[in-house]
Amino acid sequence: MNFKSLALLLTAAAVPQAVVAGPLAYAICQTGCNGLAVACYAGAGFTFGVALPAAPPVLVACNVALGGCMTACAAVALAPTL
Repeated sequence: MNFKSLALLLTAAAVPQAVVAGPLAYAICQTGCNGLAVACYAGAGFTFGVALPAAPPVLVACNVALGGCMTACAAVALAPTL
């Protein structure tokens, strides 16, 4: 075995096999969720972020979907990637 092959083998062994996606993937996921929530509100004829005295059922459905999406983002933040 020559030096180049040995160096390659040692480098490959030293590199972690899996990494945690972490904060960047979590931020990207949350941004996607918020974009979908804005689209959901706009589709229903409302503006995301504007408080109403009583939420219509369609906005409740948008918020439930947003909560489910953000829950999935928590799993993305902790999931190992290659």
